[in-house]
Amino acid sequence: MPLVRFVDEQGEVCWGREHADGAVELVVDGQPTGRAASVARLLAPVAPTNVFCIGRNYPAHVAETGATTPEHPVVFMKPTTAVIGPGEPIRLPACQLHGPEVDYEGELAVVIGRAVRDVSVDEVLGCVLGYTVANDVSARRWQKHAGGGQWVRGKGFDTFCPLGPRLVLASELVDPQALRLRTVLNGQTVQDASTAEMIFSVAQLLAFLSTDTTLLPGTVVLTGTPPGVGFVREPPLFLGPGDEVAVTIDGIGELRNPVHGPS
Repeated sequence: MPLVRFVDEQGEVCWGREHADGAVELVVDGQPTGRAASVARLLAPVAPTNVFCIGRNYPAHVAETGATTPEHPVVFMKPTTAVIGPGEPIRLPACQLHGPEVDYEGELAVVIGRAVRDVSVDEVLGCVLGYTVANDVSARRWQKHAGGGQWVRGKGFDTFCPLGPRLVLASELVDPQALRLRTVLNGQTVQDASTAEMIFSVAQLLAFLSTDTTLLPGTVVLTGTPPGVGFVREPPLFLGPGDEVAVTIDGIGELRNPVHGPS
């Protein structure tokens, strides 16, 4: 059964198992209690220790941006302060450069379950705790022109890493390369692809990231976005106050977030 992380009616952060009928069973110290949980608000299903992200991992997305196919995974990171949960607002930064620039990127996210280092492609999926849905929100002008060639700033503002709504355990999701991913903006489908299209598979990405590098439990890896992003469209399609973005991955669920102006 999928796991959810939530705030209960007393304001405590808790874990629960989500049953097929939507009911949530309280989990304490990793063990189901048999007691119904009182869910006041869902949180991101993990409080990450690190957030690694992958760029240019779908051929059609590489093509639409005019980039070249990478020989190795393109890696950047987001600060953990960017993470929000389902239903929480994506806030447009007050420091946008010269007008609208904030874009959506629906992605599959992987959560590491135990500390690993130098793990082979054949073994690395055994280190995965589970999978969730992510939105790699991106401020494009910051990403392209104000980061000194690095992407962290343009992709690391507060609220720029929605995760959720649940964590599907690796034991319950056998093949991460056979998932349909869709992003819907204000009722319009803007991305629709399969994780089978990835240039580097989940196993290849994790093995690459673990090379000489310890991946701690709770590490989240965003695996790249498919084609259909807003900045390549004519005219560009950027997020504005009042918008709503929903990213759905079959077998995991729908991550829905409204868009608000600067706080």
